[in-house]
Amino acid sequence: MLRTINLGTDRERRLRTRAIWLVLAGILSVQFGAGIAKDLFDEIHPTALVWLRLLTSAVVLVALARPSVRGRSRDEWLVVIGFGVSLGVMNWAIYQSFARIPLGIAVTIEFVGPLTLAVLGSRRLRDLVWVGLAAVGVVLLGFERTGLDALGVALALLAGAAWAAYILLSARTGSLWPGLDGLAVASVVATLLLSPAAIVRAGDDLLDPRVLVLGALVGLLSSVIPYSCEITALRTLSPAVFGILMSLEPAAAALAGFVVLGELLQPVQWLAMAFVVAASVGATRSGRGLQEPVPD
Repeated sequence: MLRTINLGTDRERRLRTRAIWLVLAGILSVQFGAGIAKDLFDEIHPTALVWLRLLTSAVVLVALARPSVRGRSRDEWLVVIGFGVSLGVMNWAIYQSFARIPLGIAVTIEFVGPLTLAVLGSRRLRDLVWVGLAAVGVVLLGFERTGLDALGVALALLAGAAWAAYILLSARTGSLWPGLDGLAVASVVATLLLSPAAIVRAGDDLLDPRVLVLGALVGLLSSVIPYSCEITALRTLSPAVFGILMSLEPAAAALAGFVVLGELLQPVQWLAMAFVVAASVGATRSGRGLQEPVPD
């Protein structure tokens, strides 16, 4: 009996360890995909590249989920369309931000959106400390005299707000649409939303096989692979543990920015990032963590 229990415990430990590695792999895939995308901005406009990324994700998700859209109510369609709009705005805004400010800083600022949502959902006054800590981090980024582009910062904040909306609408969509159906339909909505701007910006470049291949590669790295890792890991990990791991996103973005793009951050910027990460970990441990995987 004791041996059976120990084997079961060992097996659970191995499963948890595997799940943690899956989440970490997903985080690195997202951020290195973003780094590769930014490196391509001289060849492909950011709007066109994010559109190709969303298109890749939509094709894969629709093929996997084969969502049923017949007989859906008006409320179901309104929710999933809102979900798709938040997904499209989130991706578009963060890519536009990447084009203007370092990758690690953009993701750090973006993270404030869902963090604020998580803490505002708490009824404990002490949890406001985490928002304050994150705010200190953002203020430090603002005071650091590195010539940060104001529009890039604003776009990162917009991406964070869209991420917060995504989290809220994701929960609602999940209650109305089974399995991956809602996410698949929302991905199609996001792709259609950005189609006019992508066509205007890229034009004939979207017919270039090389551009299509690069866009598909970014889509696989930034959406398909990480989402697959996260949804598998969430079968084993608790939302709290998942939220703590997701708090590593800004640091992973800074690493990707350095390795892929040669972006070096100043000590004050690393300190600011540490404040935001610490705030996210604190909010998660308080029971209001970031519980939704984000195909950003």
